Amino acid sequence: MTTPACVWITGASSGLGRAVALRYAGAGAMVAASARSAEAMATLAAAPAAAGRIHAFPVDVTDRVAMVDTVARIEAALGPIELAILNAGTHEPVDAQHFDAAVFDRLFAVNLTGTVNGLHAILPRLIARRTGQVALVASVAGYGGLPTAAAYGATKAAMINLAEALKFDLDPLGVRLSLVNPGFVRTPLTDQNPFPMPALMEVDDAARALVRGLARGGFEVTFPRRFTYVVKLLRLLPYRLYFPLVARLTGK
Repeated sequence: MTTPACVWITGASSGLGRAVALRYAGAGAMVAASARSAEAMATLAAAPAAAGRIHAFPVDVTDRVAMVDTVARIEAALGPIELAILNAGTHEPVDAQHFDAAVFDRLFAVNLTGTVNGLHAILPRLIARRTGQVALVASVAGYGGLPTAAAYGATKAAMINLAEALKFDLDPLGVRLSLVNPGFVRTPLTDQNPFPMPALMEVDDAARALVRGLARGGFEVTFPRRFTYVVKLLRLLPYRLYFPLVARLTGK
C-alpha cells in the first residue's frame, strides 16, 4: 500500500505519536500533528527529521468544537486527510486504597472522549468521500484487568469495543477502521509503571511496527505479537487462573 498523502495524528507531542509522525514524514506524507502544547508541536515541525513535512495544528482533544475546526483547517491547508491516527492518551495509576474518581474523569476525558471527538470531526468527511482510514490507538491493557490500570484499562477496553462496533458500519461505506493495541513501549507514560514490563519496545521500533501494520490493511495492529498474543490468551483463562497468574507476572 502506498504512503497516504495526508496523515493527521493526535497525541503527537511525545512518545509513540511523535515517532509515528516523523516516520510518515520521512516516507513522504504531509503530516498534520496535533497535541495541546503549541510549543511542542512547533518543536516537532521544526525538527530536521520532519523535512518540512510536519505541520503543527495544536488542539485539546477534549474540546469537540475545536477538533472539528482543526480538521477543517488541516484539509484547507494540506488537502484531504487520508489517514487519521487518533493516538492522544494519558495514564495515571489507580490504587484501590487511595481510590480517586477524579483520575477516571481525567483519563476518560482524554483517552475515550478525546477519541470520540476525533471520530466526530473526521468520519463525516471520510464517509462523504467513501475512502480513507482511521486508526484508534488503544492498548493490550484493554484486553483484561491489570494491576494499577483500572482507569487506563477501562478507557482502552471501551476503545476496543468502540472500534469493533464501528467497523460493521464503516466497511460498506468504504472507510477502513483499524485498531492499534501496542504492548509496552518505552515512553514517558510507561516510565511511570511500578512493575516489570515484559517485551518492552523502543519507541522507534513500535512506530515502525504501527506504520507497517496500518499499511497491511488488517483490522488489528498489535505488537510485539510474541507478547500481545500471550495477553490475549490469558484473558481466555478462567478467573481462578487469570488472577494469580497475572499477579505473579506483574509482581503484584
